[in-house]
Amino acid sequence: MIFCSLYSGSSGNSIFVASEETKVLVDAGLTGKSIISALENIGEDPNTLDGILVTHEHSDHIKGVGILSRKFNLPIYADEKTWVAMERSLGKIREDNIKVVDKKFSIKDLDVERFRVPHDAVSCHGYSLSHGQKKISIATDMGVFTEEIKRAILDSDLILLESNHDVEMLKFGPYPYDLKRRVLSELGHLSNTDAGLAALEVLKAGKKKIVLGHLSGTNNIPELAFKTVENLFLGENLSIGPDMDVELKLASRIRPSSYSEV
Repeated sequence: MIFCSLYSGSSGNSIFVASEETKVLVDAGLTGKSIISALENIGEDPNTLDGILVTHEHSDHIKGVGILSRKFNLPIYADEKTWVAMERSLGKIREDNIKVVDKKFSIKDLDVERFRVPHDAVSCHGYSLSHGQKKISIATDMGVFTEEIKRAILDSDLILLESNHDVEMLKFGPYPYDLKRRVLSELGHLSNTDAGLAALEVLKAGKKKIVLGHLSGTNNIPELAFKTVENLFLGENLSIGPDMDVELKLASRIRPSSYSEV
């Protein structure tokens, strides 16, 4: 399987995942033009996509969903509550491209399982995508790391895990008080430290690739996010690097990140 974060952050999110026969996006939260450009930059033809999986209805996850669906005749996969919440924002979608899904479903040779994440959306979910013995999970937009999330992603080979903010930067930063409370709440976003602690939990199950994503452009710095999580790993005597206990990477907010294969 192949994983590539096209964009990951508060300004927009879109993830590319491929198996042998299937290519999908998880979210499309930038303009259609931006996502098409990102796909072309990594050598992927948007015409070969098989669908878009939507985590929730916030604009940084659905901004380009409607236009991409219309332009490339792409099915859109989301649960009923999310469809109701985002329908007006997407514009007109072909009826046969409206895919209302349950917890588990398949797209060609790709098996998909959704899991709930606590966030201030009507029905926010992460995704685990599997092909054969390989599994990739995407877990962002969560105020806390729950047992349900842990169970869903524990056996993954690669995990995109939210590392949204540094708590001190957020507390003393420019956000208004109500927004700070929202980000820090159990329906907000995971901090760098909490991301590292969550990663340690899943690493108990074995070696993994961890990609830190959904970084705030205001309340985080990529180097700080990486170092915070790295230090937690080193404190547990984990070796970091390819073919070691954990391979740790960052997903860029503004451009495609490097391919990862599992």
